[in-house]
Amino acid sequence: MLLIESLLLKVLAIPLLAWIAWFDFTTQKIANRDVLLLLCLGAGSLLLPSLQSGSWWDMGLSAMAGLLLFVALFPFWALRKVGAGDVKLMAVVPLLIGGNDLIMFSVLLLLFAVATAAVVKLPFMLPQSAFRLYVQYLDHKGVVPFGVPISMAAICTIAFEIYKTLVIATSSGILDRLN
Repeated sequence: MLLIESLLLKVLAIPLLAWIAWFDFTTQKIANRDVLLLLCLGAGSLLLPSLQSGSWWDMGLSAMAGLLLFVALFPFWALRKVGAGDVKLMAVVPLLIGGNDLIMFSVLLLLFAVATAAVVKLPFMLPQSAFRLYVQYLDHKGVVPFGVPISMAAICTIAFEIYKTLVIATSSGILDRLN
């Protein structure tokens, strides 16, 4: 039963991540309350399976990865290369996605970050619209909303986790025993 609650917490994080991406794109800010809510959702979604299995490996790995990311990105914030919200969001995401899928998240983050930087740095490739004008404004200002690729990579990783968990649960008959 704790598996369903854990998946529900991850599902609840998806619209919050989409909100963070949109808000960061439009205002270049990530609110502390949103990051704290993600932290609670992520910690809860990792705590429930850890309580059920008795293994704290995934939760410990996620906490260590989050701490490592915070420490590694903090100097970039001090040098004004990334925003404080981006650093905090990156530190929370490992708790949200779990330690087992950090490699998938990293690859997706790289792809989405390159795509976001390309859109901001090459706005002439976009169709003529208000969106293109806004992206040109971001390029002129020298800002890349890094919360967008972080959120998109996290959403894709969470969606894959949910899919993988549901496939394993249905093939092993876990969901049939819950009904």
